[in-house]
Formats: sequence, structure tokens, C-alpha cells
Amino acid sequence: MTNVNYFKDQFEQLQDSAPESTITELRTDGFNTFNKSGLPTLKLEEWKYTNISSLFDKDYQFANAPQQLNADDLDEIRLAGHEAANELVFVNGRFIPALSTIRSAASQLVILPLEEAAKGSHQALVKKHLGQSSVYLKDGIHALNTSFIQDGMFILVPKGQQLEQPVYIYHISDARQQNTLSQPRSLIIVEENAKLQLTETYTTLGTAESFTNEVLEMVVKENAFVEYYKIQHDGLNASQVGSTHIHQVGKSYVHTVVVSLNGGVIRNNLNLVLDAEGNETHLYGLYLLKGNSHVDNHTLVDNKRPNCFSNQLYKGIADDSSTGVFSGRIIVQPDAQKTNAYQSNKNIILSDKATINTKPQLEIFADDVKCSHGCTVGQLDEEALFYLRARGIPKAAAEVLLLEAYAADILAQIKPEALRNHVAELIYEHLSIS
Repeated sequence: MTNVNYFKDQFEQLQDSAPESTITELRTDGFNTFNKSGLPTLKLEEWKYTNISSLFDKDYQFANAPQQLNADDLDEIRLAGHEAANELVFVNGRFIPALSTIRSAASQLVILPLEEAAKGSHQALVKKHLGQSSVYLKDGIHALNTSFIQDGMFILVPKGQQLEQPVYIYHISDARQQNTLSQPRSLIIVEENAKLQLTETYTTLGTAESFTNEVLEMVVKENAFVEYYKIQHDGLNASQVGSTHIHQVGKSYVHTVVVSLNGGVIRNNLNLVLDAEGNETHLYGLYLLKGNSHVDNHTLVDNKRPNCFSNQLYKGIADDSSTGVFSGRIIVQPDAQKTNAYQSNKNIILSDKATINTKPQLEIFADDVKCSHGCTVGQLDEEALFYLRARGIPKAAAEVLLLEAYAADILAQIKPEALRNHVAELIYEHLSIS
């Protein structure tokens, strides 16, 4: 059975088993879009450097959460600081409450299966906000996730709750028996004067191929504060498309950091919609590539209201036969006067076979703005390398020192100390392995 026929068969089974609801209607719209668009190909401008359609020749299967997975299996993948964190676990794209640990009081943090939230007291929120990312993400891979919304997760940080415990989301793919396709779906609402610190990480068990096609939608309201971290350090048998859509509907502050250290083919879509006057957002990214790994970072900042500020800095290091892609798009709508928007992409190439493709973009439809963008692609500073080697430092160690220094300003943007130190160790190990 081809993947397309397999998807159709699985979709029909899912719809037959589910009663009519907001989610089943959304699934139908998603599958209609998928049938029309298909998987993205290199012919599409937004996908010209990243080929994911060929990956689906591997006959991925939807898999249920394995029964043998238990809390002890999480010990090896837990993030630093987990003792004080709310730990939420997805297995094969499905939220597993039994493996999750919620430490915050129910009055501070609401965490529910998405289907349950869609039927209960949060029904209006789910109906209003679930699926809004499709306004910006119109390709078939996003529609495929929407087609199979099942066992998703709903998070609500209520009004005025300055959440002290961070939220850690662990995405686990079980590829011990077969190639596995996981499609996590999350909807997060951060209400007025609330605070959320969220970190996502990814792990594949086994040596078969895994593909994670994730969509996370977040709504940030007036005077809310959000920190969002994504750490990608999976095996070369693990490929991902991750779409994070953050809608700032009230004057708020959002701070994001995406760190990509290892994996197969990775595509990160990060959309920020600044939909209230005075919004502020910061986007930072670091990708350290080796072997044949491929990381594609696509960012979008849509300034829809006046007096907003955004700053982007993405830095990459490409070695061996790896490929890095950065496409950053800033839109300043006609009503978004007094916008300040800045974007920078910097890259170092360590091998003649490595490739970097970078495309910063500005689309400005207002006349009273301050905007800039730029990109650089270069090599290690030979003078600095000579300086270190002249003082007795071996070449390999000197290169690691210089690359760590290059990555330091992104690492510094990870505000929780325990998490920052954890990522620093991963970066050092990654750079030190020849």
C-alpha cells in the first residue's frame, strides 16, 4: 500500500471512530487540503532546499504508544531541572497523561487531552484558536498533521498565574519495530498577566526510521510573558517537521530559542504574529551540523499593529556534507507604523562539501519603520586560530574553543541556568566529536 492510500485508509478509520465535533470537522478540512496539495516538493519556493517527499518512500506507519514504556525509561532523556518541572510526555505523537508529571496546582496550570478540552468548559477556546496556523502554513505536511489530530494536548495558564515551574515536553518516537510517523498536536493559551516557560525535546528509540510532524499553536494575551525553547538532539534516523505558531493577541513578550545539534532531515517553521500594539518578540537559533544532516529554519514575523519590536539572530556551523538553510521573512503591514524589526543570519562553513542557503526577506507596506536584515557565510578566523595554536593549544581544541565562542551569544539567550548548562554540555560534546 502506498503512503497516500495508507493515509486515506487511516483517516477514514479515525473519522468513523470519532463523533462529530470541532476536531472532526477540522480533520476533514485538513485532509481535503492534503489531497489537493500533497506532500511538499522542491518545486515549491518555500521548500526548494528541503526534500521531505522522498522520505515517505520508507513506508512510515502510525503506531500506538508501546505498553512496555514506563516512567523509568524517561530517566535517560530527562532535561536538567526536571525535578521542579511539569513533565509532559508524547509517545508516537500521542499525549500520555499516565507518563506525565504535573507539579503545578490546578489553579496555576490546566493540562488536558485536547479532545477533552474541546468538549468541556474550554470548548470555546479550542474552537476559536485550534487550526489558526493554517492561515500561514498552507502546505500538505501541515494539513497532514491536522488530518490526524488525535490524543493531542491542551495547556492553559490562567489569568494572573506567574508559573514558577517550567513545562517540559518530551517527544518520544518508538522505532524499535518499524518506521514510525508521529504527529503531535498542541494548543496552548497563556492568558492575561500570566507567565510560561516551555521546553520541547525529541528522542527516538530504536534504529528504524522515525518522522515527527508536529504542530504547536500558542495564543499569548495581554501582559503575558513566554519563554519557548526547542532542543533537537536526536539520531540520524530521526527526521522532523516542526511548526510552532505563536499569536500575540495582546501586548506581550515572547522569547524563543531553537537549538539543532543532531538529526536527519529537520525543518523548523516558527511563526510569530504580532497582533497588538506594543508587542515584543525575540527569535534566536543555533544549528551545528555534521555528517549528512540537514536543518532548515523558516521564520516569519508578521507585524500587524503599530509600535512593535522584533529581533532575530540565527547562527549556523556546517561541517562534512551537511546542509543548513535559513529563510527569515518579516512582514510589516500597512497599519504597523513605528515598527522596529531586525534580522541577522550568520554562518561558518568548516568543509568544502558543506552547504549553507540563506534568504533574509523584508516585506514593508508601512512608511514609518526601522527594519534591517543581513546574512554572512564565512570560515573560522585564521588569525584567531593561529593565536591559540601559537600558545600550545592543539588545532582541534583551538577550533572547539572558537566555535564555542561563536555559539556563546545564542547559548546566553537560554535563561534558565540548569537548561543553559545542559545545552552547553551537549554543544561541547557535539563539537568535540571528530
